[in-house]
Amino acid sequence: MAIPINMEELLHQRVIESARIEYKTDWNPAPILHSITAFANDFDNLGGGYIMLGVEERNGYPRFPLKGLDEDALDFIQKDLLNKCNLIEPRYIPVMEPVLIDGRHILVLWVPGGDDRPYKCPVNVYTEKGAKRSEKAYYIRKGSATIRANALEERELIGLARNIPFDDRINNHAKIADMRSSLLSEYLHNVGSGLYEGSLSRTVEDVATDMRLVGGPSEMRRPINVGLMFFNERPDHFFPYSRIEVVDKPDPTGIGMKERVFTGPLDRQLRDALSYIGNYVIAEYVTKLPDRAEAVRVFNWPYRAVEEALSNAIYHRSYQIHEPITVTVTPDRMEILSLPGPDRSITDDDLEKRVLVSSRYRNRRIGDFLKELKMVEGRNTGIPLIVKEMKQNGSEPPIFKTDEDRSYFRVIFPIHRAFLRQSNHDVEEPKAEKSSKRRNREELRMLVLEALEKTGGLSTSELARELGYKSLHDTLRAVVKELVASKEVAYLHPDKPNSRNQKIFITKELSVSDHSHGTDERVLFTSC
Repeated sequence: MAIPINMEELLHQRVIESARIEYKTDWNPAPILHSITAFANDFDNLGGGYIMLGVEERNGYPRFPLKGLDEDALDFIQKDLLNKCNLIEPRYIPVMEPVLIDGRHILVLWVPGGDDRPYKCPVNVYTEKGAKRSEKAYYIRKGSATIRANALEERELIGLARNIPFDDRINNHAKIADMRSSLLSEYLHNVGSGLYEGSLSRTVEDVATDMRLVGGPSEMRRPINVGLMFFNERPDHFFPYSRIEVVDKPDPTGIGMKERVFTGPLDRQLRDALSYIGNYVIAEYVTKLPDRAEAVRVFNWPYRAVEEALSNAIYHRSYQIHEPITVTVTPDRMEILSLPGPDRSITDDDLEKRVLVSSRYRNRRIGDFLKELKMVEGRNTGIPLIVKEMKQNGSEPPIFKTDEDRSYFRVIFPIHRAFLRQSNHDVEEPKAEKSSKRRNREELRMLVLEALEKTGGLSTSELARELGYKSLHDTLRAVVKELVASKEVAYLHPDKPNSRNQKIFITKELSVSDHSHGTDERVLFTSC
């Protein structure tokens, strides 16, 4: 059975953090059984882990060239492993896949967090017939090490038995057919999984079973929640308001407010929302300085910081709370709100210092999919990256807020000061070339008229570029439409709106006497 992840990237720890990977030089039943049990217990809800047999380790990383396993031994190891897994209580069988990397045979074990935790296994695994049975113990992961749980950890582990993460639970209100074959194949292709080729001809149930997206008894198989979140076109039908809303609020009164709603599979709605923000919200300010040849370029908000914050919101929000992730854009800030807040292992002091290191994740499977798609970091590096990007952009530091009950989490990005309207004119500012600064409709109206008067006439795309925008956006289009309606500007070819030579001009109303008819007419002229 193939494992739905790219093996080369797994080996080099590109998509899975080192704490979730263990390397074993050869088949040694006792420590490997302990590690399987620890990953299955998934004490920190990280999503289990992977064990790679035939790989030597050096300081937590694989040693090259790979040692590999004897090809003739692969079949024996798999059969022996199945027998040894019968010693785990309750019984747990990992997913096994022999793979060939750099001409070496290795055996990869995928050990997702188990549904029947806590698991325990023998402290010593005897191979001799008639040997005395060993006591059994609970094992957990601490960092990158497998350890035997102490009494306190045992009690906590038993308590976790009733707490399977929501994204890893069976959904009894859905059918396996609710997952789309095309979405499953697309994902497997994107991550470079060996399951991709077979997914094109196999049934949804077979592919989803291999991906651990199906659960329940054989007579009533049902999809796991995460399968509906990533492989159904409208997951919000199963998890209301599992969507992203981007609200552009240029005025506190709500005048001119625009709202965009992004639905669909979680990875798609995240990409679509980020694409919209990158094209229509993120703006660049270019400043020419007298003492240097290069222009200084800053952004109202650095895209990479926004991308990381929104990705983390998808990862860490609760899908049992029927509220969307909301991105609110105002003239002085951007706020990303998700529910609930961080767990209590993150203190108020941590928030103040912008050091958010979670010891346990809310959505272990969502994190796996996003990491394999390279959409989140997953190594507690998200917050440092956000802080770094804001600093490099010359922006004020981000602000992280929650309440005493941890009912929400708000990330606030102050807008770069270059985009704020300057009220203090005592200091002479460097001259700016073009700015794609956020403006209200009245400001845009005046700038449009000034640009047209200066140039004599522009197409709509030329007008957008003249004002510092990459393309014509909704607000600018609406302003032009209003000016045309008020006859302050006119089209060169009003009867051919889509003409390639179409331009906009300022109009002037002039009184002229028609002496031949003895009448006084109002005639429109363009200032071209």
